[in-house]
Amino acid sequence: MKRPTGSHRLFLASSVTDKALVENSERRLHEVVEKLEACRTVLDAGGDWEASQLVSVAILQIRMKLNRIADSDLKALCDAIEPHEEAERAQDPKSRQGRSRPSPAVLKLVK
Repeated sequence: MKRPTGSHRLFLASSVTDKALVENSERRLHEVVEKLEACRTVLDAGGDWEASQLVSVAILQIRMKLNRIADSDLKALCDAIEPHEEAERAQDPKSRQGRSRPSPAVLKLVK
C-alpha cells in the first residue's frame, strides 16, 4: 500500500472551542428566524392568519433561546401586560375594528 504524502491534519472535536460551536449554532438559528419571517410574510399576504400565528410562535421560541429568555420570564411579561390590554379594551372596544387581521388568540404557556 502506498502511504499518502503531505500532512493531513486531524481535527478532534475537542480542538473546536465551545465558543465557536455556540457562535455557529446561533448563526444557524438566526438564519432559521430569517427564513421563518419570510414564510410568515407570505402567509400574511395570503391571508392565512392561523398558520402565520403558528410560525410566529416558532420565531418567538427561537428568539427566546437565542436571547436566553426563560419561559418563566415570558409568563411574567404576559401576566404584566394582560391587565393593561383588558383595560384598553374596556375603555374603547371599537378601537380594534377596521383592522384586516383578526385579534390574536390568547396563548397560554404550558410546560
